[in-house]
Amino acid sequence: MLRILSRRLVPLARPRSLAAQSVRTISNTSVARSDALFVHRDSTDNNATIPFEFTPENLKRAKEIIKKYPPQYKKAATIPLLDLAQRQNGWTSISTMNYVANLLEVPPMRVYEVATFYTMFNRQPVGKYFLQLCTTTPCQLCGSDSILETIQNHLGIKPGQTTDDKLFTLVEVECAGACVNAPVLAVNDDYYEDLTSETTIKILDELKKGNVPKAGPQSGRQNCEPHGELTTLRGEPTGPGFRVRADL
Repeated sequence: MLRILSRRLVPLARPRSLAAQSVRTISNTSVARSDALFVHRDSTDNNATIPFEFTPENLKRAKEIIKKYPPQYKKAATIPLLDLAQRQNGWTSISTMNYVANLLEVPPMRVYEVATFYTMFNRQPVGKYFLQLCTTTPCQLCGSDSILETIQNHLGIKPGQTTDDKLFTLVEVECAGACVNAPVLAVNDDYYEDLTSETTIKILDELKKGNVPKAGPQSGRQNCEPHGELTTLRGEPTGPGFRVRADL
């Protein structure tokens, strides 16, 4: 190695051997690897020979979505079309991605890039009820660890696994965006909030029966109103000039 000193190239001193150096690691934490699938591998249930196409209803919706974008930019419809395909197919297979690419007249790689970047697209089959439990700090402080343990014990699966009857798939997610109603569990498109172990089991049992429990807070409060009685804004609102000096 060389360094510039007074416009002259001066060789740096030869580094000491690793054995002679005092090695200091920044962190000893093990490397956390994602459980998401980024590289496609053909399998019996996921290969390009398995046909896929939109139903007539979804094809009509897809064409309406594409019309929202200028013809030269219709590739911008990649995400909504992948979402539509996943809702029809249940997950995002290689065939659905190829179909969307053909519909948008873009190279398949452009669709692969989108599908592997966004975690909303499931690259592997999931159960009928896709359970996404938020375990980020606000939810964890409100007991998401106990909710995770409850789900695991009640269904007999761990994050990333699917029940044998293909009803439930469980994953952990980072921030569901409903921190004031923590802990939060998303079941497909519905949010179940203010969870306890008891209400979680009740929700799972209702889903097993084929029923759809009422979404939202399970504590009885409406939306994100405070627990208990209101403590502010309880009286009639004051009019203009309230507490303003009379000479102003």
